[in-house]
Parts: sequence; C-alpha cells; structure tokens
Amino acid sequence: MASSPRPTGSDPPANGALATALTALAATPEHLPGVHGQLVTIARLTADRVAAARYASITALRGSTYITVAVSDDLIRAVDEAQYADNAGPCLESLAEGRPVGVPDVDLTVQWPGFHQQAPRMGLHASVSVPLHAGRGDAIAVLNVYSHDRVAMAPLIAGICSVHGHPAGEIIDEIHLSGLDAGGQELVAGYAAALSIRADVRLAVELIRNGYRCSADDAYLSLCIRAAQAGTNLAEAASALISRGL
Repeated sequence: MASSPRPTGSDPPANGALATALTALAATPEHLPGVHGQLVTIARLTADRVAAARYASITALRGSTYITVAVSDDLIRAVDEAQYADNAGPCLESLAEGRPVGVPDVDLTVQWPGFHQQAPRMGLHASVSVPLHAGRGDAIAVLNVYSHDRVAMAPLIAGICSVHGHPAGEIIDEIHLSGLDAGGQELVAGYAAALSIRADVRLAVELIRNGYRCSADDAYLSLCIRAAQAGTNLAEAASALISRGL
C-alpha cells in the first residue's frame, strides 16, 4: 500500500486526513463493521503523516485478551506483545483509564519491564498512547505512537495530554500546536475534535434518557436510529438534537 504524503501545513489541522479519520471514528456507532477499517486507516495515517512517529499500532481488548488490531509495520507488534505478556505498559494503562499516557523517555519506564526492554531493542525512545473513542464515547482502542526521537515527541505528548485536560469543545490554539509538524497538529486537533463529539453524543443520550425516561442503552440506540434514518452520523444527529431538542 502506498504511503500518503506528509502534510505541508497549508491546510488547517482539523481538516487533515488524520484528524478527519479520528473524528469520523468518534461519530461512528461502535458496532458497525467498518470500524476495523477505520482503525487500520488511523494507524497508517499516523505513521505516514506524523513526523515524530516511526511506528504506529492500535491496541484493543477483546474479552479478556489484549490484541493489536492494526499496525503501520509488523515489526512493532513485538513492543505491544511485550506489554500484553506483562499485563502492564503504557498502551494497557491508556485503555484501562481512558486517558493518554505519554512516555517522554523509555529508559525511565522500569515499572513496565517488558516495554522497558523491548522498545530500546528497536531503537525506540519515546511514545504516546491515545484513547480512540467511538459510538457512545467509550475508548474502544488505543493508538500507540512510537518514536526514535525523544525531542520530536515532546511537543506531541504535551499537546495530546493538554487537550485531554481541557473542557470538551475548547478551541485548540497555537499553544497546543506549537513545536509540532503539520501531521502532529492533525493528531492533536483530531483528538480534541473527537473528545468534543464524545461530549455531544453523551449529552444527546442523556437528553433522550431524561425526556423519554428510558435506560441509557435505549437512549443510545434511539440516537443511532435517528442518525441512520437521517442518513447522517452520530455527531450530526447529536448536534441536531441538542440544538432543536427532542
């Protein structure tokens, strides 16, 4: 498969292919069959477009087993699998807690022995694991960005973690994006937009639940049906409901 060109920065980060892929996933019901293909695309675009990224992978939990569902290169599976074998590592922590986990220096990660040993064998010195949200807003997987370059990864880790700590929908300004290449800006902007979509979907579900005095599951199903009937996605259906009411 041919690699996509690295972005030049001429377009707004939120309009880039990687940001668009992240927001599309957030606006998609998690049960749809196309979700796996979206995860594969996100891994590929991350490695292709983010300058600091040497490899990208995506970790998910299937039953009680952690698996790698997408990679930019099969070589990176060894780093993921070292974490699964220990049941410990940044990607597992990120998925369990639903928050980004940045590793600015792999040499300092003695709390994760398998990761601490395997990543340097591949020349990797920094990483960040980013929750990926879909449907009702739960983290369905984690995007792992691995890098040879600690310095290049520092602003990406800072941007991702800073965005996670801000209220959903807050404008992402140059403070969050400073020091990042165009692809890194796309990743940060896309993650911020995905968090905003998650907040809107959750608010819409709550409005339906309160309005019809139904369960949260039934309210979410109702929102999915509204989106399907309108031929749109969950983000647009939630926004319309919030704007117009039930």
